[in-house]
Amino acid sequence: MIDARGLSMSYGLVRALDDATFKAERGEVVGLLGSNGAGKTTTMRILTTFLVPSRGSATVAGFDVVKDPLEVRRRIGYLPESLPLYLAMEVRECLAFVGRARGLTGAKLKDRVDWVVEKCSLGTMFHSPVLQLSKGYRQRTALAQALIHDPEVVILDEPTTGLDPHQIVEIRNLIRELAKTKCVVLSTHILQEANALADRLIVMSGGRIAGVGTADELLAQAGVRAKVLLRLAAPSADAFAKLSAVPGVLNPVARGEAAFELEESSPGVMERLGALAHAERWNVAELSRQPGRLEDMFLELTRTAETRDARPAAPAQATGEAA
Repeated sequence: MIDARGLSMSYGLVRALDDATFKAERGEVVGLLGSNGAGKTTTMRILTTFLVPSRGSATVAGFDVVKDPLEVRRRIGYLPESLPLYLAMEVRECLAFVGRARGLTGAKLKDRVDWVVEKCSLGTMFHSPVLQLSKGYRQRTALAQALIHDPEVVILDEPTTGLDPHQIVEIRNLIRELAKTKCVVLSTHILQEANALADRLIVMSGGRIAGVGTADELLAQAGVRAKVLLRLAAPSADAFAKLSAVPGVLNPVARGEAAFELEESSPGVMERLGALAHAERWNVAELSRQPGRLEDMFLELTRTAETRDARPAAPAQATGEAA
């Protein structure tokens, strides 16, 4: 559904996006993960035809974002960072207006308005002016307008910003429902949000792609391993030496007389540690596993990307005018 190849965007000497190549397919949620200024919003603006790339190409639903921008726009629903709402309109007027602009009329328009109002929980605010809505309800109204025409591709820039915990759960469920039949691309700088929503992650840093894959694949790519804590009820003089000899145990560290922290370098470490404790008749107070931390993965991948290239971009000739 989305095929980006070598996308680059420069503003004078500032390189906002540098050689980004990735794909996103129908039936999956792809998360653009990165800190502010990483290139996430620039990528989305190119995919939605608001910007023309300095270099590279991209197709959305089979149409080129530069050569066929109108066809791309017909097939996407876009929730930008700055919410596209008319503050003087009531919610019902805003959704009907966007629906008509998308070519919906009559019963079809009513059905789609009813659907987005239900899915985005806007019923109680249906007759309220957008100006009077809380930040969370404005966010939901903006999401509703992006979905009103039942697009094939949904592109969401920070979709849960401003929502309370209950609303976040509702929007997560909606995004998962959408992904059953559509291609969904969303951006966030919140690691937990990305992990909760996305099937695959694209980690961005300084305009470059630092890593692509599932959370587990990225943890492996960054060399971030699960940690295991073994705490004995009584000290064992030879425990450290015996732990170090267990296959798959990496970097064991003594945390006191009877506590040890280690990293997993292969599957089955927990089972082997349990067997060792049983064979040695150790009185185990705790044997627990902490998965590799996404924070460590993100820091490692972005640090590597920033070290790899910190040079400014040379001025580049745009391939056309922004549509």
